[in-house]
Amino acid sequence: MSDTAPPKPWLAPLFEAERQRFVAAHPQSLALAQQAQAHFLFGVPLHWMRDWPTPATLFVRQAQGVTLECADGLQHTDFCLGDTGAMFGHSPAPVAEAIARQAARGLTCMLPATQTPEVGELLAQRFGLPCWQLALTASDANRFVLRWARAVTRRPQLLVFDGCYHGAVDDTLVDRDPASGATLARPSVLGQVHNHHAYTRVVPFNDLDALEAALADGQVAALLAEPALTNCGLVPPTPGFWDAAQALCRRHGTLLVLDETHTLSSGPGGYARHHGLQPDLLVAGKAVAGGLPCAVYGFTDALAWRMRQAKDQAPEGHSGIGTTLTANPLTVAALHAALQHLHTPDSYRPMLAQAESLETGLLQRIRSAGRPWTVTRIGARLELQFMPHTPRHAQDVRDHGQPELEAFTHLFMLNRGVLLTPFHSMMLCAPATGEKEVQQLLRHFDELLATLPA
Repeated sequence: MSDTAPPKPWLAPLFEAERQRFVAAHPQSLALAQQAQAHFLFGVPLHWMRDWPTPATLFVRQAQGVTLECADGLQHTDFCLGDTGAMFGHSPAPVAEAIARQAARGLTCMLPATQTPEVGELLAQRFGLPCWQLALTASDANRFVLRWARAVTRRPQLLVFDGCYHGAVDDTLVDRDPASGATLARPSVLGQVHNHHAYTRVVPFNDLDALEAALADGQVAALLAEPALTNCGLVPPTPGFWDAAQALCRRHGTLLVLDETHTLSSGPGGYARHHGLQPDLLVAGKAVAGGLPCAVYGFTDALAWRMRQAKDQAPEGHSGIGTTLTANPLTVAALHAALQHLHTPDSYRPMLAQAESLETGLLQRIRSAGRPWTVTRIGARLELQFMPHTPRHAQDVRDHGQPELEAFTHLFMLNRGVLLTPFHSMMLCAPATGEKEVQQLLRHFDELLATLPA
């Protein structure tokens, strides 16, 4: 977001009115937030849970399909969907049933479940890569992939795009100096002592010249990238970018790793499958097993051979890859059910249709109101952006973003029973998202437009 944008004095009283409306409607959430302070840091079990523009954290009683019920019994139509984790809806029936069955048969044993071979076949069918490994989170999967990449290439450097998000992977938690292009340690990262910025290069998204320059010395093991930037604001690739970027990686011997955790929304098999890309490795987490903690990473046969060679040539001992609970039978059962029943054209068809309908409705209203805003969509994922054009890179978002207006929009919609993703005005459509839910959001967006001064 822009650090130089002046505050909007007219927004302060509107924001305060919405904060008071939240306080009046959520006494139970406020009480639970106060009670939780006794034993949880910042009053929440994960400090991210307080990163919402609400006076107190919204506590959840239950979530089903696309409806979230808070502690005060209020129902919210959920377009956040756990920031992608519940992309297929909360507690999808096939996954919930598979979890219940497996829970009675065993949770973890550090041995492969009998469903493992079939899960491997389903992963290959859905995502198009033949070889797979599991992890508990996409953060873990990305960490493991970077170890493999450096091991097989014997190169030290990682390349990422400015504004990327790959979870809690230290190597990627770096910044780019817009003046010099140098990689900088990110000051917000707590407890950092290692010089990760010495081994990670950062270039702007959609900049092929900068990408080629970063690869030219042959020291980059892998380009780890989202097919579209999603965390700094939704930034799609420009036409032809990925074909050219893929060719550059091959020319310079750099592995291309696509982190599809947020771009599974593109369609069955994710962005790469939908657009015919051929990465060396692919990572997916969050929604891949229907919301149960799970991540997968797939790779080509040629790379699998190199990975076996690297492992066989290393001394015995801990490889630094894997955790005890990885691929436990409960996770495998959930993943099996999700691959069978959720990662299918039948699931995606309504998601994509409603996302397109929502995009059309938002754009029509923005244009009719003469607002200098836009909407960017990647499959079932879309974002209302308070800028006049679709951004090309992270700096574009920083220069034009309006964080105060984003925060106000989120609280305004939440107070009217529509939950957007915090940080940005991102929306996801699940299979259960229907025309009724889309019209509800659009109706309150009309109200937002009427509330904000022209």
